[in-house]
Amino acid sequence: MQAGGFIGLFLGFSLAVVSALTQPDELKQLVEFMCITPLLCAAVLGPFLGWRRAPPPPPSDPLEAVRAVLEPFNEGQGKWRVLSHVRSDGRTVRIDLHNSTQALAILASSLPFAEEVPVKYIVGRGERGSREPLLRPTVLAHIEQRVDLHRRRRTASTVEVLPPSIIEHMEATHRMHRRLFYLLPIILFFAWLELRS
Repeated sequence: MQAGGFIGLFLGFSLAVVSALTQPDELKQLVEFMCITPLLCAAVLGPFLGWRRAPPPPPSDPLEAVRAVLEPFNEGQGKWRVLSHVRSDGRTVRIDLHNSTQALAILASSLPFAEEVPVKYIVGRGERGSREPLLRPTVLAHIEQRVDLHRRRRTASTVEVLPPSIIEHMEATHRMHRRLFYLLPIILFFAWLELRS
């Protein structure tokens, strides 16, 4: 209902502008467009927007499970350790692969968790002057062989693998946005025709 009302606010403002340009003397009509359109859109578009796929429920924090699986790869203080290199914000697990001599083994052991929660690997920029310039291309090559393209995200210094449930929700949301994108110009066009007649 809130999303429908927000869309109605935009639509009402657009219709009010069209009304002011085509019939500048009709102030009552302009006010009706600004006030009634958000209410109508909330009532009409609210159920339509309610059909979208609900976001997947947040799983319990997987940090302890990931740390337990990666515990055998500890290399001691000052090097790679799960306590300092594996973190979580409650939703995404972040694994820093720097300072490890077993980066690919850590990657292979933690990748199955990406079926349930997002896993972000911190690999650096992969530039010649960086701390471990070969880490990024090595991790990317390993992930590209095992994970579909639409589940991978790359930033300047990280590679993130998303679970299928989040991808499905994002695709459903994009489909809904496309429908609304096509619907609003059609409504505006017919409203413009009506105001001209």
